[in-house]
Amino acid sequence: MPDSDLDGPTSDEAAAARRPLHRPNTKRLSLALQGGGSHGAFTWGVLHRLMSDPRIYIDGISGTSAGAINGVVMVDGFIKGQRQGAIDALDGFWHELADHCMIPRLNLGTLFGMPQSWRVDREPAFVWMDFVTRLFAPNDLNPMDLNPLRDMLLRRIDFATMRQRTEIKLFVTASNVKTCRARIFRTPEMQAECLLASACLPLMFKAVEIDGEHYWDGGYLGNPAISPLIHECGSSDIVIVRINPMNRDDVPVSARDILNRMNEMSFNSSLVREMRGIATVSRFVQDGTLDDDRYTLVRFHEITAEEELSSLGSLSKMNTERGFLQYLHDLGFETADRWLEANYERIGWEGTLDVEQFADHDT
Repeated sequence: MPDSDLDGPTSDEAAAARRPLHRPNTKRLSLALQGGGSHGAFTWGVLHRLMSDPRIYIDGISGTSAGAINGVVMVDGFIKGQRQGAIDALDGFWHELADHCMIPRLNLGTLFGMPQSWRVDREPAFVWMDFVTRLFAPNDLNPMDLNPLRDMLLRRIDFATMRQRTEIKLFVTASNVKTCRARIFRTPEMQAECLLASACLPLMFKAVEIDGEHYWDGGYLGNPAISPLIHECGSSDIVIVRINPMNRDDVPVSARDILNRMNEMSFNSSLVREMRGIATVSRFVQDGTLDDDRYTLVRFHEITAEEELSSLGSLSKMNTERGFLQYLHDLGFETADRWLEANYERIGWEGTLDVEQFADHDT
């Protein structure tokens, strides 16, 4: 497999993909789903809300890490049982993940009448896990390369059938360890290893080998990749579901907060760079400087709850406690519901995200 996202369709194939299908009374969207550990439960809630609305048709999904897993689980459920099948598949996956919650949480504050808090940065088990993964390599901690997620994916998802179906196109990004290039896996090559590669945190798991190449988390080089949604999907409306905070009010001072902010900056940088390029091309198309049928205007939208997600702390991304996942699901569902109520009529007509401001948000 070539190690690039340039091995996509020809210009004729791309043009055919963009021809609108006749689905009356529907709005067509493509989704760009960020990764972020258990914070991906926020995206679970967003997808639940979108799939509950018969007015919404999803053309394609580009995802990284938890975003990729959400997308593939949803599409597998859709193939098996349409909208309700997609909703049930996501619900089943996240509840099973909660069943495997491995890190206990004390939450001593509740014993003294303090309100429930989902911050775990001072929880002993989470601090210990964070400490150990910085001292020992995955080969030391997990020499057998055990991964319960692999078993869940193989048991739940019919990859063989999925590879034959293109109702909703899938694009999963992973980072090639040796070449420092993003690899985008598409529907016809989808397998469990693609998802494990996209979600491979290098301090916790061995690099995932696919066809002789080794991969780490896709968030380092594409979180998520936008270009395949533009060139290979029929919708001109792309919704970015963002779970990594772009802005923070305070400068981090503790070692853990500094590392967390470095991680956020790294995982957002690839998206910002790609959006900056898209903003430049869009500006040239709009003013007539670029007159080329290969380029088209794309309307961007964003669903995020930056304030709530940024308050959770970095270690909460390892928390798969049932109550926490349900909190994130409900937050995502409600955020998507408000977004739809405010912006549904604008889909297909105008973007609700200022791409110029997003790409250069401090200017």
